[in-house]
Amino acid sequence: MRTLWQHCHAATMVDGRYAIIEDAAIVTYAGLIEWIGPRSGLRPVEAERTVDLGYAWVTPGLIDCHTHAVFGGNRSSEFEQRLQGVSYAEIAAQGGGIASTVRATRAASEDELFASARQRVQALMRDGVTTLEVKSGYGLDLANERKMLRVARRLADELPLAVRATCLAAHALPPEYAGRADDYITHICDEMLPALAAEGLVDAVDAFCEHLAFSPAQVERVFIKAHELGLPVKLHAEQLSSLHGSSLAARYQALSADHLEFMTEEDAIAMAAAGTVAVLLPGAFYFLRETQLPPMEALRRHGVKIALASDLNPGTSPGLSLRLMLNMGCTLFRMTPEEALAGVTTHAATALGLGDSHGSLEAGKVADFVAWHIERPADLAYWLGGDLPKRVVRRGHEISN
Repeated sequence: MRTLWQHCHAATMVDGRYAIIEDAAIVTYAGLIEWIGPRSGLRPVEAERTVDLGYAWVTPGLIDCHTHAVFGGNRSSEFEQRLQGVSYAEIAAQGGGIASTVRATRAASEDELFASARQRVQALMRDGVTTLEVKSGYGLDLANERKMLRVARRLADELPLAVRATCLAAHALPPEYAGRADDYITHICDEMLPALAAEGLVDAVDAFCEHLAFSPAQVERVFIKAHELGLPVKLHAEQLSSLHGSSLAARYQALSADHLEFMTEEDAIAMAAAGTVAVLLPGAFYFLRETQLPPMEALRRHGVKIALASDLNPGTSPGLSLRLMLNMGCTLFRMTPEEALAGVTTHAATALGLGDSHGSLEAGKVADFVAWHIERPADLAYWLGGDLPKRVVRRGHEISN
């Protein structure tokens, strides 16, 4: 059905700018944007439906390009322990930390994981999210990584949003491989990735490059296998120390390198040359009370595209609002509201390999957008929490909020 959406202002986010069209009109057909521009320039169109948007501000649908939305259990008790002075090491010695999430995820059925993930994802959707990445990484064996990725596919099938599924089997060392990290990497490369890719469950491959996780050499083995399977790569890098994982990611033309608090200017130069997006995660920075800021000026100076994401996960960023991350990106990382909005639209789309189809309001792109009843685009980063009045459109059809 061809639909004319009019009486609105559009922040199109073309080229990462607001690129505002005052008194805009949008024509959608077959799930795509057929035309967008000033209403005065619209030629007569035979639309089956015309929608008056009441001069709302229209933006692309928001894109959360880094989440761990599928997991079992709950770690709020650890949050409470830390605030009572218990150290991370003590919590880990008690069986806490990621190990507790792995146990809970392995113990949960696929239906149980889906039910809990659905609630979390619906919270993000109420914030205007129309596209989402979901990582595995709490199963750490073939059966349970498969289970997590199947839930990611179910979320896309049963909810009105696009979901990209990322295999993060190289997230942590499972207990059965204690002291045998190289053997676990071999298992990932020889058994897990080929099987999961053959089943069509993987859109990209991620890893955690850090002293407490996997070395650059181990990550590189995963990247080589991913490329053999025709899968793009991403990387958790430079969150706690500088191992130049972001430069490694750039050498493999990674879609993104994420966290990046300890990256160097040389890493930024490498990422810029490769077109690798910097995904910043202010929720984890805030929740862990970190003090090492990402090198914003180096990223800007070398033209690295900067995305923002919720990093929704049970341990370090239990964030259910992508809009809150816009404010955190501005207040913690000194991003402008325009940069922050680009970070959850056009640059986030590029970080998922969807830059040609999502992330900006342009003819030929998927008709995912949000009509916000706000005074100006900066309001999206200004307001802390709450449910801003809006209308969400997914593939040209309005969905309930």
